[in-house]
Amino acid sequence: MAKVKTAFFCSNCGYESAKWLGKCPSCGTWNTFVEEVISKPSVKKENGWDDYHEETKSIRTIPLNSITSSEQVRITTSDAELNRVLGGGIVPGSIVLIAGEPGIGKSTLFLQNGLQLQNKTVLYISGEESEQQIKMRADRLNIKNDNFYLLTETVTQTIFQEIKKLKPHLVIVDSIQTIQSPYIDSSPGSISQIRESAAEFQRFAKETNTPVFLIGHITKDGSIAGPKILEHMVDTVLQFEGDRHYAYRILRTIKNRFGSTSELGIYEMTGAGMRGVNNPSEILMTPKEDRLSGIAIAATIEGMRPLLIEVQALVTQSVYGTPQRTVSGFDLRRLQLLLAVLEKKGGFHFGVKDVFLNIAGGLKVEDPSIDLAVLCALLSSYEDVPLPQHVCFAGEVGLSGEVRAVHRVEQRIAEAEKLGFEKIIVSRYGQKSIGKQSGNIEVIPMGRVEEVYQYLFQ
Repeated sequence: MAKVKTAFFCSNCGYESAKWLGKCPSCGTWNTFVEEVISKPSVKKENGWDDYHEETKSIRTIPLNSITSSEQVRITTSDAELNRVLGGGIVPGSIVLIAGEPGIGKSTLFLQNGLQLQNKTVLYISGEESEQQIKMRADRLNIKNDNFYLLTETVTQTIFQEIKKLKPHLVIVDSIQTIQSPYIDSSPGSISQIRESAAEFQRFAKETNTPVFLIGHITKDGSIAGPKILEHMVDTVLQFEGDRHYAYRILRTIKNRFGSTSELGIYEMTGAGMRGVNNPSEILMTPKEDRLSGIAIAATIEGMRPLLIEVQALVTQSVYGTPQRTVSGFDLRRLQLLLAVLEKKGGFHFGVKDVFLNIAGGLKVEDPSIDLAVLCALLSSYEDVPLPQHVCFAGEVGLSGEVRAVHRVEQRIAEAEKLGFEKIIVSRYGQKSIGKQSGNIEVIPMGRVEEVYQYLFQ
């Protein structure tokens, strides 16, 4: 009788070893290796997809120059936000991983998108919920589609038999952690099962040119459960973020072989499903009748989309020996850099102050153009003086206190003008890229942090 083959996997990064190791050679973590059965003493049968379509891929070596390059026709959904984060639509033969916290709305979003594809045959595979549960959610969405099919199954062999019968144009798997391969003798959700199940769906997607969406879970620390194995195997990784207690959700691109990795889509959770937010700048800025200190508006760029977001700062006297630095949606080290610039160039004593910074709307901003708005919000809270109304900021702050130019400033100015801002403060060194502005907004160039302070508070 053949011996059962086992291996040890790192539960943090997926590194495989023939024996148990105390420290993972790949990620350096300790005591993360677990033993799993990776094969049974039986002959493994491969799924053949020769009869799936009339046109099948022939395995042969060909010269690169003989291949004709052509733009691949994407499947355009009725969801403009999903099209944006995917780079223009669903690429045939692609495999997309969607990860997010439990209850954030992953299943609702992709059930909704599957139902909206009226002219395509869609197969929704659920390993977590029954037919009745999914039917109740579909009734709440109130979208009718005769080409939408449902399969509640967890074994890959049975799933691919049904796929051969139906031949769908799109496959949605909810979730990959519940799917198991009969050729791997371990529990669903284990590293070996996730790797084998994802590999079978990847092979199906590439050989049949059928796009596959894999919905995945995340761990307590926010990383995709799997762990990194799934991210390396798929073409696109989307992160669905947001607080379950708030209405807005953010679909962010982490990896994309067919488009930009800096795109994001914003949704609003409603009783009838997810609604795409076409103008997110209006929801990221809180309309206020009273002028409040510590609030500044930044003109940023996320992917190809200009956004105006609200930066909130609170500076108070420290009651502890070490002052606190608390941020939400911003880099803590970047905040410390800006505080050091204000200490050195402006003489402000932030070393005895507690500083709290928040990016409104739950966004995580990495655009350096937000520096100037953060700095002005800190000064406004420090002086307890509100900033002038209808003024926004777009500029990076250097270590010597200079206001540096940022890219695509024309789009930022146009977005600010569209939302009714009267003035925008930008870098003096980016004047050549601004050009002539034909609008009602006044562009104010600044070169130093000291100039900005004098303009706003003196």
